[in-house]
Amino acid sequence: MEKHTMDCPALPPGWKKEEVIRKSGLSAGKSDVYYYSPTGKKFRSKPQLSRYLGNNVDLSSFDFRTGKMMPSKLQKNKQKLRNDPLNQNKSKPDLNTTLPIRQTASIFKQPVTKITNHPCNKVKLDPQRTIEQPRQLFWEKRLEGLSASDVTEQIIRPMELPKGLQGVGPGNNEDTLLSAIASALHTSSAPITGQLSAAVEKNPAVWLNTSQPLCKAFLVTDEDIRKQEERVQQVRKKLEEALMADLAANSAESSSDTPADSGSDGE
Repeated sequence: MEKHTMDCPALPPGWKKEEVIRKSGLSAGKSDVYYYSPTGKKFRSKPQLSRYLGNNVDLSSFDFRTGKMMPSKLQKNKQKLRNDPLNQNKSKPDLNTTLPIRQTASIFKQPVTKITNHPCNKVKLDPQRTIEQPRQLFWEKRLEGLSASDVTEQIIRPMELPKGLQGVGPGNNEDTLLSAIASALHTSSAPITGQLSAAVEKNPAVWLNTSQPLCKAFLVTDEDIRKQEERVQQVRKKLEEALMADLAANSAESSSDTPADSGSDGE
Protein backbone atom coordinates (compact mmCIF):
# COMPACT_ATOMS: atom_id res chain seq x y z
CA MET A 1 0.00 0.00 0.00
CA GLU A 2 1.11 3.53 -0.76
CA LYS A 3 0.25 6.30 1.71
CA HIS A 4 0.01 10.03 1.10
CA THR A 5 -0.46 12.36 4.09
CA MET A 6 -1.31 16.05 3.75
CA ASP A 7 -2.88 18.93 5.63
CA CYS A 8 -6.65 19.45 5.36
CA PRO A 9 -7.45 23.21 5.19
CA ALA A 10 -11.20 22.55 5.31
CA LEU A 11 -10.87 21.28 8.88
CA PRO A 12 -9.42 23.10 11.90
CA PRO A 13 -5.63 23.56 12.09
CA GLY A 14 -3.67 20.40 12.81
CA TRP A 15 -5.98 17.99 10.98
CA LYS A 16 -4.38 15.62 8.47
CA LYS A 17 -5.81 13.71 5.53
CA GLU A 18 -4.33 10.35 4.59
CA GLU A 19 -4.97 8.57 1.29
CA VAL A 20 -3.99 4.90 1.12
CA ILE A 21 -3.71 3.45 -2.41
CA ARG A 22 -4.11 -0.32 -2.72
CA LYS A 23 -1.38 -2.04 -4.71
CA SER A 24 -2.69 -5.59 -5.00
CA GLY A 25 -5.85 -7.68 -5.15
CA LEU A 26 -9.08 -7.08 -7.02
CA SER A 27 -9.28 -3.54 -5.66
CA ALA A 28 -5.79 -2.55 -6.81
CA GLY A 29 -5.63 1.11 -7.75
CA LYS A 30 -8.47 2.12 -5.46
CA SER A 31 -7.81 4.27 -2.43
CA ASP A 32 -9.10 4.66 1.12
CA VAL A 33 -9.29 8.05 2.84
CA TYR A 34 -8.71 8.64 6.55
CA TYR A 35 -8.47 11.74 8.71
CA TYR A 36 -6.38 12.31 11.81
CA SER A 37 -7.11 14.83 14.53
CA PRO A 38 -4.29 16.96 16.03
CA THR A 39 -4.12 14.37 18.84
CA GLY A 40 -3.73 11.49 16.36
CA LYS A 41 -7.23 10.03 16.54
CA LYS A 42 -8.17 8.23 13.32
CA PHE A 43 -11.51 8.68 11.52
CA ARG A 44 -12.72 6.35 8.78
CA SER A 45 -16.06 7.93 7.79
CA LYS A 46 -17.86 11.25 7.62
CA PRO A 47 -20.49 10.31 10.25
CA GLN A 48 -17.71 9.39 12.67
CA LEU A 49 -16.02 12.70 11.92
CA SER A 50 -19.28 14.63 12.41
CA ARG A 51 -19.95 13.01 15.80
CA TYR A 52 -16.47 13.96 16.98
CA LEU A 53 -16.54 17.59 15.79
CA GLY A 54 -20.19 18.16 16.77
CA ASN A 55 -21.32 21.75 16.22
CA ASN A 56 -17.78 23.11 16.03
CA VAL A 57 -17.55 22.59 12.26
CA ASP A 58 -20.37 22.49 9.71
CA LEU A 59 -19.68 19.43 7.55
CA SER A 60 -22.90 19.59 5.52
CA SER A 61 -20.98 20.52 2.35
CA PHE A 62 -17.76 18.66 3.25
CA ASP A 63 -16.67 16.02 0.74
CA PHE A 64 -14.95 13.23 2.66
CA ARG A 65 -12.97 11.87 -0.29
CA THR A 66 -11.49 15.14 -1.53
CA GLY A 67 -11.30 16.86 1.84
CA LYS A 68 -12.86 20.06 0.46
CA MET A 69 -16.00 22.06 1.10
CA MET A 70 -18.37 21.86 -1.88
CA PRO A 71 -21.33 24.26 -1.41
CA SER A 72 -22.58 23.61 -4.96
CA LYS A 73 -22.99 19.92 -4.17
CA LEU A 74 -25.02 20.78 -1.07
CA GLN A 75 -27.34 23.02 -3.09
CA LYS A 76 -27.89 20.28 -5.68
CA ASN A 77 -28.75 17.76 -2.98
CA LYS A 78 -31.22 20.15 -1.36
CA GLN A 79 -32.87 20.91 -4.71
CA LYS A 80 -33.07 17.19 -5.51
CA LEU A 81 -34.73 16.41 -2.18
CA ARG A 82 -37.12 19.32 -2.59
CA ASN A 83 -38.26 18.10 -6.02
CA ASP A 84 -38.39 14.41 -5.13
CA PRO A 85 -42.08 13.40 -4.84
CA LEU A 86 -41.18 10.26 -2.90
CA ASN A 87 -39.35 12.31 -0.30
CA GLN A 88 -42.33 14.66 0.04
CA ASN A 89 -44.65 11.74 0.74
CA LYS A 90 -42.42 10.24 3.43
CA SER A 91 -43.99 10.63 6.83
CA LYS A 92 -42.04 11.29 9.97
CA PRO A 93 -41.41 8.29 12.23
CA ASP A 94 -44.17 7.67 14.72
CA LEU A 95 -42.71 8.61 18.09
CA ASN A 96 -46.07 8.49 19.83
CA THR A 97 -45.89 6.57 23.11
CA THR A 98 -49.65 6.49 23.67
CA LEU A 99 -50.72 3.09 24.94
CA PRO A 100 -53.55 1.14 23.22
CA ILE A 101 -56.23 2.07 25.75
CA ARG A 102 -59.62 2.01 24.04
CA GLN A 103 -62.15 4.57 25.22
CA THR A 104 -65.56 3.24 24.24
CA ALA A 105 -68.51 5.53 23.56
CA SER A 106 -71.58 4.07 25.20
CA ILE A 107 -74.40 2.96 22.87
CA PHE A 108 -76.95 2.98 25.67
CA LYS A 109 -79.07 5.88 26.77
CA GLN A 110 -77.38 7.93 29.44
CA PRO A 111 -79.05 8.63 32.80
CA VAL A 112 -80.55 12.10 32.97
CA THR A 113 -81.68 14.40 35.72
CA LYS A 114 -85.06 16.04 35.38
CA ILE A 115 -85.17 19.55 36.83
CA THR A 116 -88.80 20.33 37.72
CA ASN A 117 -88.25 24.05 38.13
CA HIS A 118 -86.36 24.26 34.83
CA PRO A 119 -88.04 26.45 32.15
CA CYS A 120 -90.51 24.39 30.13
CA ASN A 121 -89.51 21.35 32.21
CA LYS A 122 -86.73 20.52 29.78
CA VAL A 123 -84.49 17.57 30.54
CA LYS A 124 -80.93 18.42 31.53
CA LEU A 125 -78.16 15.92 30.82
CA ASP A 126 -75.71 15.01 33.53
CA PRO A 127 -72.44 16.64 32.29
CA GLN A 128 -70.26 14.28 34.29
CA ARG A 129 -71.75 11.24 32.57
CA THR A 130 -71.30 12.91 29.19
CA ILE A 131 -67.56 13.56 29.68
CA GLU A 132 -66.56 10.20 31.15
CA GLN A 133 -66.43 7.39 28.61
CA PRO A 134 -66.26 3.70 29.50
CA ARG A 135 -62.75 2.26 29.51
CA GLN A 136 -61.89 -1.14 28.11
CA LEU A 137 -61.24 -3.81 30.75
CA PHE A 138 -58.00 -5.84 30.71
CA TRP A 139 -56.60 -3.79 27.80
CA GLU A 140 -53.08 -4.47 29.14
CA LYS A 141 -53.33 -8.00 27.74
CA ARG A 142 -53.00 -6.45 24.26
CA LEU A 143 -49.35 -5.77 25.15
CA GLU A 144 -48.57 -9.49 25.48
CA GLY A 145 -45.97 -10.81 23.08
CA LEU A 146 -44.16 -7.46 22.82
CA SER A 147 -40.54 -7.34 23.99
CA ALA A 148 -37.66 -4.88 23.91
CA SER A 149 -34.37 -5.55 22.10
CA ASP A 150 -30.95 -3.92 22.10
CA VAL A 151 -29.03 -2.49 19.12
CA THR A 152 -27.89 -6.00 18.14
CA GLU A 153 -31.56 -7.12 17.99
CA GLN A 154 -31.05 -9.39 20.99
CA ILE A 155 -34.17 -9.58 23.17
CA ILE A 156 -33.60 -7.98 26.56
CA ARG A 157 -34.43 -10.26 29.46
CA PRO A 158 -37.50 -8.90 31.27
CA MET A 159 -37.10 -7.65 34.80
CA GLU A 160 -38.16 -9.78 37.75
CA LEU A 161 -40.99 -8.41 39.86
CA PRO A 162 -41.12 -8.87 43.63
CA LYS A 163 -43.00 -11.93 44.85
CA GLY A 164 -45.41 -9.69 46.75
CA LEU A 165 -46.93 -8.49 43.47
CA GLN A 166 -49.72 -10.79 42.31
CA GLY A 167 -51.85 -10.31 39.23
CA VAL A 168 -55.64 -10.35 38.95
CA GLY A 169 -57.96 -10.94 36.03
CA PRO A 170 -58.41 -13.75 33.51
CA GLY A 171 -55.23 -15.52 32.41
CA ASN A 172 -52.95 -13.23 34.40
CA ASN A 173 -49.22 -13.93 34.20
CA GLU A 174 -45.94 -12.15 34.92
CA ASP A 175 -45.77 -10.55 31.45
CA THR A 176 -49.27 -9.07 31.78
CA LEU A 177 -48.54 -7.91 35.33
CA LEU A 178 -45.32 -6.18 34.28
CA SER A 179 -47.06 -4.48 31.34
CA ALA A 180 -49.93 -3.36 33.58
CA ILE A 181 -47.65 -1.79 36.20
CA ALA A 182 -45.38 -0.13 33.63
CA SER A 183 -48.43 1.26 31.78
CA ALA A 184 -49.91 2.64 35.01
CA LEU A 185 -46.65 4.41 35.84
CA HIS A 186 -46.52 5.82 32.29
CA THR A 187 -50.11 7.09 32.04
CA SER A 188 -50.98 8.16 35.57
CA SER A 189 -49.50 10.60 38.04
CA ALA A 190 -51.61 9.19 40.87
CA PRO A 191 -50.16 6.73 43.42
CA ILE A 192 -50.09 3.10 42.24
CA THR A 193 -51.72 0.95 44.92
CA GLY A 194 -53.19 -1.97 42.99
CA GLN A 195 -56.78 -3.19 43.32
CA LEU A 196 -57.86 -2.23 46.84
CA SER A 197 -61.26 -3.98 46.71
CA ALA A 198 -61.23 -7.62 47.79
CA ALA A 199 -64.27 -8.27 45.62
CA VAL A 200 -62.17 -7.84 42.47
CA GLU A 201 -60.72 -11.33 42.97
CA LYS A 202 -64.21 -12.86 42.83
CA ASN A 203 -65.51 -10.90 39.86
CA PRO A 204 -62.85 -8.64 38.25
CA ALA A 205 -65.12 -7.79 35.31
CA VAL A 206 -67.45 -5.96 37.72
CA TRP A 207 -65.24 -4.61 40.49
CA LEU A 208 -62.02 -3.82 38.60
CA ASN A 209 -60.69 -0.28 39.14
CA THR A 210 -59.48 0.68 35.64
CA SER A 211 -57.26 3.47 37.00
CA GLN A 212 -55.09 0.89 38.79
CA PRO A 213 -52.97 -1.93 37.27
CA LEU A 214 -54.06 -5.57 37.15
CA CYS A 215 -52.52 -6.57 40.47
CA LYS A 216 -53.63 -7.10 44.03
CA ALA A 217 -53.15 -4.35 46.58
CA PHE A 218 -49.53 -4.05 47.71
CA LEU A 219 -47.49 -1.94 50.12
CA VAL A 220 -44.00 -0.53 49.53
CA THR A 221 -42.02 -0.57 52.78
CA ASP A 222 -38.97 1.44 53.81
CA GLU A 223 -36.92 -1.75 53.49
CA ASP A 224 -38.02 -2.08 49.85
CA ILE A 225 -36.93 1.49 49.16
CA ARG A 226 -33.55 0.91 50.84
CA LYS A 227 -32.89 -2.23 48.75
CA GLN A 228 -33.81 -0.40 45.57
CA GLU A 229 -31.43 2.45 46.41
CA GLU A 230 -28.65 -0.10 46.91
CA ARG A 231 -29.36 -1.61 43.49
CA VAL A 232 -29.24 1.83 41.88
CA GLN A 233 -25.87 2.57 43.52
CA GLN A 234 -24.47 -0.77 42.30
CA VAL A 235 -25.65 -0.13 38.74
CA ARG A 236 -24.16 3.38 38.77
CA LYS A 237 -20.83 1.97 39.95
CA LYS A 238 -20.82 -0.63 37.17
CA LEU A 239 -21.66 2.07 34.63
CA GLU A 240 -18.80 4.25 35.88
CA GLU A 241 -16.36 1.33 35.61
CA ALA A 242 -17.56 0.58 32.06
CA LEU A 243 -17.15 4.21 30.99
CA MET A 244 -13.63 4.38 32.44
CA ALA A 245 -12.70 1.13 30.66
CA ASP A 246 -14.07 2.48 27.38
CA LEU A 247 -12.13 5.73 27.83
CA ALA A 248 -8.92 3.80 28.46
CA ALA A 249 -9.52 1.60 25.38
CA ASN A 250 -10.11 4.67 23.18
CA SER A 251 -6.91 6.28 24.47
CA ALA A 252 -4.95 3.12 23.71
CA GLU A 253 -6.45 2.93 20.22
CA SER A 254 -5.59 6.59 19.54
CA SER A 255 -1.99 5.97 20.57
CA SER A 256 -1.67 2.93 18.29
CA ASP A 257 -3.29 4.72 15.33
CA THR A 258 -1.03 7.81 15.54
CA PRO A 259 0.63 8.20 12.10
CA ALA A 260 4.39 8.46 11.86
CA ASP A 261 5.95 11.63 10.51
CA SER A 262 6.05 10.86 6.77
CA GLY A 263 8.01 13.94 5.73
CA SER A 264 7.91 14.04 1.94
CA ASP A 265 5.06 11.53 1.49
CA GLY A 266 2.65 14.33 0.77
CA GLU A 267 4.76 15.80 -1.96
